[in-house]
Amino acid sequence: MLSGTVVKPGEFALEPRPAPIEAPEGWVLIDIEAVGICGTDYHILEGKHPYLKYPRVIGHELSARVCEDGLGWRAGDLVVVNPYISCGECRACRRGKPNCCSNIEVLGVHRDGGLCARLAVPATNLYAADGLSPLQAAMVEFLAIGAHAVRRSGIQKGDRTLVTGAGPIGLGTALFARLAGADVHLLDLSPARLEQAHRLFGFSKTHKVGNAILAGDLVDGFDVIFDATGSAKAIESGFQLLAHGSSYVLVSVVKDDICFNDAEFHKRETRIIGSRNATAEDFQHVMAAIRDRKIDTDALCSQTIPLEDFAEHFTRLAQDRETLIKAIVTL
Repeated sequence: MLSGTVVKPGEFALEPRPAPIEAPEGWVLIDIEAVGICGTDYHILEGKHPYLKYPRVIGHELSARVCEDGLGWRAGDLVVVNPYISCGECRACRRGKPNCCSNIEVLGVHRDGGLCARLAVPATNLYAADGLSPLQAAMVEFLAIGAHAVRRSGIQKGDRTLVTGAGPIGLGTALFARLAGADVHLLDLSPARLEQAHRLFGFSKTHKVGNAILAGDLVDGFDVIFDATGSAKAIESGFQLLAHGSSYVLVSVVKDDICFNDAEFHKRETRIIGSRNATAEDFQHVMAAIRDRKIDTDALCSQTIPLEDFAEHFTRLAQDRETLIKAIVTL
C-alpha cells in the first residue's frame, strides 16, 4: 500500500509498505477513508516538531471502515479514530484523563499514522460515526480539540470570550464556545482569516492584532480567553486582556517560557488552564453537533485531494495556509 511519509524535513514521498494483515489482541484493522491534514503535519514536514523521529507516516485526523467483525464492531462500520493511544496505567489514565497520558503515543507523531490504506488501532479508540459522511468523520478530531478546550474552561452562557488565532483550531474553539452560549470575539494578525471567519461562520466581532480592542464595552476585558496561536508573544499579550475573575485557556503549545506580571495575575484571580488533545466525551459532543447541523462542515473543508495526488500538493499547502481551513486526503 502507498503510505504518505515524511522521509526527512522537507521531503515527502508516497512509499510502498506492506499492509497489516493481523491486529494485536484488543486492536482492530481499519481501512482508511479520509485523512485531515493539520498544523502538526505541516510542522513535521518543516522539521519543527519536537517529539518526532523520521521517517514518519503522518496522519491522525482519520475516518475509516472496520475490516472484519469482532470486539463489538461489524465489518464496514464507519468510524472516527481517536489517535491518542494511552497506556491505561499511569496516574492520568487511572484518573480518567487518557488525553494527557504520561506515556501517550499519537498516531502520525510518536508512531506511524493513517495516511495509508490500512491501519491497526485499539478497539477502544474507535467511535461509531453514525449519521456522518467519511469527510465529516475525518474532521471530528480537530474539532474535538476546540470542544475539549471549551469544556475545560468552565465557560458560561453570556461570557465575553476571546479566541486568539483564527486558524483551524481557533475556529473550532470559537464554534464550540458559541454553541456554549458565549459572546465570541476573534483576534488574528490576518485580515483575510478574520474576513473568512465572518463570511463563512458569521463571527462579526473580529479584531486585527495591532488595533485597540479594549475600548467601549470591552474596557473590562474578557471573561475567557483561548489562545490558539502557537506564539509565546501572543500568549503573553493576552494577559492584559483578561477581566477580573477570568480564565485563560492555552490550547496551543509553545516551547518558550511564558512570562506575566504576578501582581496583575493575582489581582484578577485568573485561572490558567492547559488543554491537551481530547477525550471520548469531546468526540461524541462534536459528532452530535455535526449530526444536528450545528457545525457547517462544508465550510470547514477547503479542498479534497486523492492520496495518489497528495505529494504534488503537500508543500504548496504548507507554504500557503492563511485561508486554508482543512484539506482532506481521500482514499
